[in-house]
Amino acid sequence: MHTEETRKVIRRLQIAEGHVRAIQRMVENGEYCIDVLKQISAVQSALDKVSQIILENHLNTCVTSAVRGDDPAERERVLREIADLFRNAGHA
Repeated sequence: MHTEETRKVIRRLQIAEGHVRAIQRMVENGEYCIDVLKQISAVQSALDKVSQIILENHLNTCVTSAVRGDDPAERERVLREIADLFRNAGHA
């Protein structure tokens, strides 16, 4: 990733980390379940955005290079990785 993208991703992860700590405190303090769930949803959205940024970067760099490259095995490996990523999405 380019330096600016890396900074943005790290900043988003730091914010998400702070929210996760806040969620932990909310649970420890017996906060209202819906409020906790709203915070969890916000963290999931933030992580989804981080995933999107990293995936776009990967597609625009690694995958593009492999597809344009001369090594058919590398091309297939990279495409298989992407297919596996989407096939396994939601199974974590």
